[in-house]
Amino acid sequence: MTTSPSADPIAFVAALPAGTRLLGLDLGTKTIGLALSDVGRRIASPLETIARVKFGKDAEKLLAIAARHEVGGLVIGLPVNMDGSEGPRCQSTRAFVRNLAPLTPLPVFYWDERLSTAAVTRTLIEADTSRRRRGEVVDKLAATFILQGFVDRLNVAERAEDLRRL
Repeated sequence: MTTSPSADPIAFVAALPAGTRLLGLDLGTKTIGLALSDVGRRIASPLETIARVKFGKDAEKLLAIAARHEVGGLVIGLPVNMDGSEGPRCQSTRAFVRNLAPLTPLPVFYWDERLSTAAVTRTLIEADTSRRRRGEVVDKLAATFILQGFVDRLNVAERAEDLRRL
């Protein structure tokens, strides 16, 4: 497993096998929200939420899902503070990735997830979603928000590159 601290999604994706999907993760203390891209890496869709038990079981389930969906890389939300600093939640996310690294060759791209859960929660409240239902879907929707942000950035960068070639 390799991690990409760079802000270059094109370089990250260029190293992935063709025809593979991206799996977006929103790591919470109690759950892991998952989202899946299409093979063209243009659209992110909510997948599921894993209830966290202990690292070994969580990793096993996560990697089984990645294999089942032919995932080529992971995009993990990095919960950076509003001032850009990294606090305990970032440390926890990085520790999760460090522990996962020996178990998989899948590369990881960290994506700044500031306000993803807040944005999703606000949208669900505006849609008059019950508190119980919000609790059931917020993590996988936050993962979708994270992954869609990544693929949108990737697609903008690819279009800019195409324009430079003209």
